[in-house]
Amino acid sequence: MAETKAPAARPLSPHLQIYRPMLTMMMSIVHRITGFGLYFGTLILAWWLLAAGSGPNGYAKFEWFAGSIIGRLILFGYTWALIHHMLGGIRHLIWDTGRGFGPSEREWLAAANLIGSIAITVLLWIVGLLAMGGSR
Repeated sequence: MAETKAPAARPLSPHLQIYRPMLTMMMSIVHRITGFGLYFGTLILAWWLLAAGSGPNGYAKFEWFAGSIIGRLILFGYTWALIHHMLGGIRHLIWDTGRGFGPSEREWLAAANLIGSIAITVLLWIVGLLAMGGSR
């Protein structure tokens, strides 16, 4: 009979302690986190719609929250998560066409996703604040 060798003392499958963190790996994790965060941001969007339909008092409460420092930080984060998740979806769409799988292409797309989401978010907020007459 053939003898079997004892298994080596190593994990059966690689995990996060083995892999060296790379930009594409981090962007994948952030894409999942932003997707999760968008669920909670949608509750704020629903609150805004309900407040708009409930009358001046209800809308004034939402306006107070949205105008506070915490409210603006949350809305800024929601805007960034939405843009980042959208650009990540476009990156995956590019991959679905069979393009962008080379090592340098993957890194470039991940960097473009991160830089683009930050730039577009800041640009949207600048335009929005200027359209509202500046920061109140």
